[in-house]
Amino acid sequence: MASLSVNFAGVEFQNPITTASGTFGSGMEYGEFVDLSKLGAVTTKGVADHPWPGNPTPRVAEVKGGMLNAIGLQNPGIETFIERDLPFLHEKNAKIIVNVCGHSEEEYLNVVRRLATEDVDLLEINISCPNVKEGGISFGTNPKGVEEITKAIKKEAAQPVVMKLSPNVTSITEIAKAAEAGGADGVSLINTITGMKIDIDRQSFVLANKTGGMSGPAVHPVAVRMVYEVANAISLPIIGMGGVETAEDAIEMLLAGATMVSVGTANFYNPYATEEVIEGLENYLNRKNIQDVNQIIGVVK
Repeated sequence: MASLSVNFAGVEFQNPITTASGTFGSGMEYGEFVDLSKLGAVTTKGVADHPWPGNPTPRVAEVKGGMLNAIGLQNPGIETFIERDLPFLHEKNAKIIVNVCGHSEEEYLNVVRRLATEDVDLLEINISCPNVKEGGISFGTNPKGVEEITKAIKKEAAQPVVMKLSPNVTSITEIAKAAEAGGADGVSLINTITGMKIDIDRQSFVLANKTGGMSGPAVHPVAVRMVYEVANAISLPIIGMGGVETAEDAIEMLLAGATMVSVGTANFYNPYATEEVIEGLENYLNRKNIQDVNQIIGVVK
């Protein structure tokens, strides 16, 4: 049997498959479908230093090849997460990647400090959040800003720090290099691509927020290309995501240079997707007589 275990930023995972933030809650909704202990890790929904109500509804729309969402990172805040969600994940013997969000540097740091004494494996920092001090521009679109927020978080973090990169930039490799310069332990990509849908009968926006994040199969080729570019531009390990539905999609990400892979939108219509991807990956390695999943990471040049 092929070995599926990977080491990401010094942390051992039994396989490279995790969940994309915002598509799996903190695992509670999926506990009756998926054995969380069989996943490489559960990546949680974004956690802020105080409860966020999110955006007004409607917030989700189906589009060709995927979906748009403008949830606005609704979450109950760090205290509820620690009191309710973490004990559940520990009870299920899950490895834990906590997605951290904030509207200012201090908001990020409040969560990072609060998690310093908690038993979690990695911190994934969502730098696609709007920076209120910069007029709502995303933290992750300016290389200098990315380097600065990464440095600030690394000073306070007790766990390895993974910066989640936005694809809504001119050059994703420049952003990745900035995260590396700031001391990141890894990067994850891609976050959603900004999109819009208009109802032609009502002649109005489908989403109350006007725009939303596009995810699903349609973004997969873009995500693979960006993972490949980043893998060949920096030396940090990568969590690849974007339209991963099947083992084939995940294997593409690994071949492009990702060490781990997140399954996102697929969870909404197939709650068994993560386990099916793990099984398919194992079958692929066995069929190819490959002994270790690490043998295929980044081999396509």
